[in-house]
Amino acid sequence: MARVSGVDIPDDKRIIYALTYIYGVGLSRARQIVKQVRIEPSVQVKDLDGNDLSRLSRFIENNYRAEGELRMQIRDNIRRLQAIGTYRGSRHKKKLPARGQRTRHNARTVKQRKRVTVGGLSAKKKAARSKT
Repeated sequence: MARVSGVDIPDDKRIIYALTYIYGVGLSRARQIVKQVRIEPSVQVKDLDGNDLSRLSRFIENNYRAEGELRMQIRDNIRRLQAIGTYRGSRHKKKLPARGQRTRHNARTVKQRKRVTVGGLSAKKKAARSKT
């Protein structure tokens, strides 16, 4: 496996798809990077030589925030929102959706728990639960 920006990228994939294994590099950005470094997008990673890989790694590190640096920036931004007491920061603290999604249904992935209902129960359901 080749190592680019501290990440092992798979050898058996085309370079534009292999670059998406790096945190912060999606498909469109991978296409931009390959174009600017002047590497053929259809070439597989195992066919690249060390010089191409080092140019690629250097270009990503110099021009984009990726991996650890990007994760730190996102974490710091969330901490700043929490510190200044914004609504979005409070939603992050409570591990609830921060971008306006409803929580009555489908908020389980944000909350990182399985089968926990967030929304309120109707009066009929509350009465049925209190009887049991």
